[in-house]
Amino acid sequence: MAITADDVSLEDIVPICLDFAVVEISSPEELAVVGADTRVRLSYQEQMLELRLPFGSHSRLFLSEVNRAWSDVCKSPSHEAKFEWISKYRSGTRGQGVVKQAFAPLSTTLTKLSQHRKSEKSSDKKGSFEGENGPNGDTPNSSQESLGISSRDDRDDLVRSSSHTASNKAQILAMPQFGLRDNLIKCELLKKEELYIYREHFSFFLGTYNVNGQTPKESLHPWLSCPLNPPDMYCVGFQELDLSKEAFFFNDTPKELEWMKAVSDALHPDAKYALVKLVRLVGIMLLFYVKKEHAEFISDVEAETVGTGIMGRMGNKGAVAIRFRFHNSDICVVNSHLAAHIEEYERRNQDYKDICSRLQFRQLDPTQPPLTILKHDVVLWIGDLNYRISDLDVNNVKELIGKKDFETLHSYDQLKRQIDEEAVFVGFVEGEIDFQPTYKYDTGSDKWDTSEKCRVPAWCDRILWRGKNIKQQHYQSHMALKTSDHKPVSSLLVIGIKRVNAEAYKKTFEEIVRDIDKMENECIPSVTLSRREFHFTDVKFMAHQAETLSLLNDGQVPCQFEFIQKPNEPTYCKPWLTANPSKGFIAQGGSVDIDLEVFVNRFTAPELNSGQQQIEDILVLHLERGKDYFISVTGNYLPSCYGTSIHSLCLLREPIQDMPQETLREIVSLSGNESAANTEKPLDIPKELWMMVDHLFRNAIKQEDIFQQPGLRSEFAEIRDCLDTGMPDSLPGSNHSVAEALLLFLDALPEPVVPYSFYQQCLECCSSASQCEKVISMLPQCHQNVFNYLAAFLRELLKNFASNGLDVNILVTIFASLLLKSPTKQDLAQKRKTQEFFQHFLIQSSS
Repeated sequence: MAITADDVSLEDIVPICLDFAVVEISSPEELAVVGADTRVRLSYQEQMLELRLPFGSHSRLFLSEVNRAWSDVCKSPSHEAKFEWISKYRSGTRGQGVVKQAFAPLSTTLTKLSQHRKSEKSSDKKGSFEGENGPNGDTPNSSQESLGISSRDDRDDLVRSSSHTASNKAQILAMPQFGLRDNLIKCELLKKEELYIYREHFSFFLGTYNVNGQTPKESLHPWLSCPLNPPDMYCVGFQELDLSKEAFFFNDTPKELEWMKAVSDALHPDAKYALVKLVRLVGIMLLFYVKKEHAEFISDVEAETVGTGIMGRMGNKGAVAIRFRFHNSDICVVNSHLAAHIEEYERRNQDYKDICSRLQFRQLDPTQPPLTILKHDVVLWIGDLNYRISDLDVNNVKELIGKKDFETLHSYDQLKRQIDEEAVFVGFVEGEIDFQPTYKYDTGSDKWDTSEKCRVPAWCDRILWRGKNIKQQHYQSHMALKTSDHKPVSSLLVIGIKRVNAEAYKKTFEEIVRDIDKMENECIPSVTLSRREFHFTDVKFMAHQAETLSLLNDGQVPCQFEFIQKPNEPTYCKPWLTANPSKGFIAQGGSVDIDLEVFVNRFTAPELNSGQQQIEDILVLHLERGKDYFISVTGNYLPSCYGTSIHSLCLLREPIQDMPQETLREIVSLSGNESAANTEKPLDIPKELWMMVDHLFRNAIKQEDIFQQPGLRSEFAEIRDCLDTGMPDSLPGSNHSVAEALLLFLDALPEPVVPYSFYQQCLECCSSASQCEKVISMLPQCHQNVFNYLAAFLRELLKNFASNGLDVNILVTIFASLLLKSPTKQDLAQKRKTQEFFQHFLIQSSS
């Protein structure tokens, strides 16, 4: 669970003044030691304080901000800060009526720390914040607790970057304290990279294994140690690490440690490796190891995850990724598990596109936009991509496998066909497949699936790459491993990594600085805009639209642009609009394309539906040292049942898009009593909700994986249009798409089915079924009707659990979070109470 304000107390404050200094004290030996954090010594007057900072961009940003603040102090040495704001932190409360002194006088605290340090045998030992090492070199638990570090946290950051060298000067230039001039230098350095860069080749072992929820039962040595020589890097991905319901609901799994140990034990015996990063999303896990001698050259390590399961959130499908810089090359490794079933190749394509667009890494400079997967020099993509073999029956497939005619068989492979059509993985390369399909086998054997389903063999498990100077040494499966119904796959890639020639870099850098000095302040920057007015036609709920604004630098100097806030507005644009990129740099004579994107979601839809807001905005484009440009954005929004309240929908007997805007505005403004007095009897439940539930009741009551398998976005758009216009009478799309459309409908309600005002009562009575029923009986009539209608439908689904695979826990987890929403951020205890509350209504008898 995330750390909150209640978990943190303010113990001391150190003023940044002329008596202040902070220096890094990690020794040269520590810089190359895997597991070393950044050690800094903070001094104030005559006292010292030693801190340990974990490796990562947050620590680097913290240090750069401290240095920036100290630089500001040095610029005005005569101005002595009073630090009067500190007084309000002198005391505070925490917990139930417990009052504590927030901190002692600063000098007292630092004196104690200084005295403690003098008692140590060596100033190089860890300071008082770190505790003493035990007799075996281990750190006692108490010191780990005082640092707030768990074993998982220790494991996450085992590599730190070296001190600044020529190889990472480009990173220094990207730090927040650098302005336009340094962006110019950075841009020119990148343009002239070939003058100071050379390439050195390193081997990367990539492995992927869907373990089908099993525990390690055999050594992974035949898979991970198959290369003759030890690889420089290991990127090892797993899917379906844990298939239990607990893992599906985002809880930890013991299998993470079991499989991590199995991997560590099976790495190549002729080299020593360190775990750089581990990242997991439910059953999708990625491990990144590096030879210890390369550890000091790894930096900027970040990890992210994205779920593509039902509603684009559930983590049973999706991806995990690690990005890092090795010498001067930026590398991203992705491990994904895409949608299953032979006919769902379009869903897999959609998953791939979602992962590429939604998985983003924050940058060292927080003012810069996040990095996407494809904005790296090298992208390595592994995983159970789940693409199958089409248009051949199982016997024909097995016949071709028996003949080892993999070339013919590969022509029927869905992934090959989708890549050939440029539907997915554009710019990626996959090596020649000369091994038999890796799915599906009887567990514990090399026999093809003999179950009732008799799955057609397929190359589900794949490895692809994107980038220059990459050669594949091998691409193979490993039949010796029999733990799972999949076989693991490996690839060994040799990649040309960019390194810096320090002398050539220095010369290039100096030449660029001289050139910039000549032109600086000579000219005012200016740009030409391709358009200044943009109109978006027929904007719909969750339907992305984009227009391109092109900027041409027609001035005499490079320029830096940024969209800036208007007076009294919190951001540069309305929440349904984004500009990508929102800031940037344009070389002289260069140009940049900016995507103006409109996307209406559950947060922005309610006011647009009611007409309280319009698709109207003015963007202000600012040039540093130049003028401002004004860009008009307009459009028309088509109202939707998505984002409209239950109360309003029950008053609408006609499709929402057939209603005049003024009528919608009046309906939204009516209270329950006013509507009863001024209109005809409202519907019991919204007709749109009835259409979706009725469709599912008639067609999907026995549908396998209903409410667990996502639908297609294109089909959701058709369903939404049908609900909003009333045409046609029956809903289009698959059962999975209708089920997801229902969940999205509930998620977009401005006021949840159980109104916010009843939320606390639900938590308080969650253990009593009768009290829970009493709360529901007190809801506004239309909300009560919807709640009871949905609960009755879900109970019908549970009667068919043998066919659809549902159980109470799955439905409670999915629906409780939609029907009972917290008006504030929900913690884990509240989440469990809402689930307990709703469970009472699913275990009632059918009567």
